[in-house]
Amino acid sequence: MDVTGRLYRADQVRELDRRAIEDCGIPGYTLMQRAGGAVFRVLRARWPEASRVLVCCGGGNNGGDGYVVARLAHEAGLEVRVIALKAPDQLGGDARKAADDWHAAGGTVEEWSGKLPAADVVVDALLGTGLDREVRGDYADAIAAMAAIGDSGAATIAVDVPSGINADTGAVMGCAVRAAATASFIGRKRGLETGDAVDFRGTLLFDDLDVPESVHENLESDARRLDARETTGWAQRRPSTHKGALGHVLVVGGDFNFPGACLLAARAALVAGSGLVSVATRRAHAHSLAVGLPEAMWADGEDGATLEALIGRADVLALGPGLGASEWSEAVFTRVLAAGKSVVLDADGLNALARSAGVRERGDWILTPHPGEAARLLGCSAADIQRDRFEAVRAIAARFDAVVVLKGAGSLVADPAGNTRVCPYGNPAMATAGMGDVLTGIVASLAGQGMSLFDAACAGVVLHARAGDTAAAGRRSILAGELIDALPRVLP
Repeated sequence: MDVTGRLYRADQVRELDRRAIEDCGIPGYTLMQRAGGAVFRVLRARWPEASRVLVCCGGGNNGGDGYVVARLAHEAGLEVRVIALKAPDQLGGDARKAADDWHAAGGTVEEWSGKLPAADVVVDALLGTGLDREVRGDYADAIAAMAAIGDSGAATIAVDVPSGINADTGAVMGCAVRAAATASFIGRKRGLETGDAVDFRGTLLFDDLDVPESVHENLESDARRLDARETTGWAQRRPSTHKGALGHVLVVGGDFNFPGACLLAARAALVAGSGLVSVATRRAHAHSLAVGLPEAMWADGEDGATLEALIGRADVLALGPGLGASEWSEAVFTRVLAAGKSVVLDADGLNALARSAGVRERGDWILTPHPGEAARLLGCSAADIQRDRFEAVRAIAARFDAVVVLKGAGSLVADPAGNTRVCPYGNPAMATAGMGDVLTGIVASLAGQGMSLFDAACAGVVLHARAGDTAAAGRRSILAGELIDALPRVLP
C-alpha cells in the first residue's frame, strides 16, 4: 500500500494513532518516545553545534513529546532547560509519564514567567493538532517570546505542527510559531501543505514512527500530495505521431493594454507539446504578436466568423489571459462558453464569470483562480479563502461543476466530487506577472493531448511548479518566459 502521498485531517490522524495503539498493540508511550526521538535526531542533524536547548512544553501529548526530547538532549550532554505552561503534576497519561522520566533523569521544570532564556535551539511542544480556536493568554505570550529569541539567532523546531497553526487548514490561529523545521508524525497533516503554514513550518519532515501500513487501511485520506508521476499520464509519442494528433488549443484574450498574456499562454501550450495553437485576439495585436511567436496561428478575434471557425477547429479553449473587461471581452466570453468545447478559464475570464448572472454549470471546464479571483467567485474575501483553502477549492468545484485549481503556496486541485490534490512544488521566485497565463497554456495543452480535465490540471500544476523550481535555482525572482524555457527540462 502506497501511503506516502496521503494527507489527513487532524481527526483522521488521531484515528491512525488509535489504530496503532489498540489494533497493532503499540503502547502510546512507545509512540511518544519514537516521536521525541525523531525530533531529537532532526535537532542534532540540522544544528550539530548547538549546546543549549530550550524546550517549551504545553499540556497533552505534544508537551509529552517535548519532555522526551528534553531527556534525550540531556542524556546527550546538552544544556537543557524546560519551560512548562502546564505544571507536570497536572498532566495525565503518557505526557505525565514523559515528564516523570524527565525528572528521573535529573531534569527540572521551570514555570512560565513571561520570558524565555537564551538558547541555540528552541523546541516548540506547546500546542498540537487539536487547536481549533485563536491562541490567547500565556500561550500567545510564549509564542511571542519564542519569536523574540528567534530574532536573536535561536532556531526553532516544531513538534508535529507549529503551535498556532491549524493542522486542517494551515491558517494562523491568531499567532503562530515560525519554525525552521517541523517534524510531523504518523500521518501527513493536510494543513501543513498549503496556505500560511508554508511560511511557518520551515522544512517539513515526516516520520511514520514505524507504524505498520495496515493502520491506513479502510481510512480514506482527505487529500493527496501530487508528485512527478502525475506528468506521465498521457501516451508516449509514436514514431508516426503528427501535429494533428497532439491537440489544437485556441487561446482567446489579449485586449488592449494586455497583449502579452495570450502570447505567454500560447507559447506555454506549444512548449508543453500541443501540435497546433491558435490565438484569437484584438485585430490590432494579431500581426505584431505573430512576430514574437510565429509558431502559433494569430487571428482577428474581433471578426465573429473567424472566431467561430477557430472555435470549431479547436479541441480545447483557453479563455481569459489578458481578456480585459471591455464590450469585446464580454461578447467573446459569452460566445466561447456557449461553444460546447472544453475550456480552461483564467484571469479576466474568471472575473467575467463572477460578474455573470447565475451559476454556470458545464462539467467540461477547468477554473484556475488565485485567492482574489476565488473570493469573487464565492462572494467572500480573499482572507476567507485563505482561512480554509480546502473548503474554498471544493466549494468552487461544486458550485460550478468544474475542476478547479486554487493557486498559491501549496496549490490545490479539486473536482466536483471533492477529490483534492496538493502541489508540494513551487517557490517565491515565481511571484511575478504572467505565471498564471503560462499555467493556463500548459493545462490546456495537456487536456488537448488527451488527458482528462482533472489529470490535466494535476499534471499541469506539477509541471508548472517544477519548471519554476528549475528556473529559479536559488534566484530571488524569475520571469514567466524563463519558466517556459525550463519546461523541456521537466517534461517526461
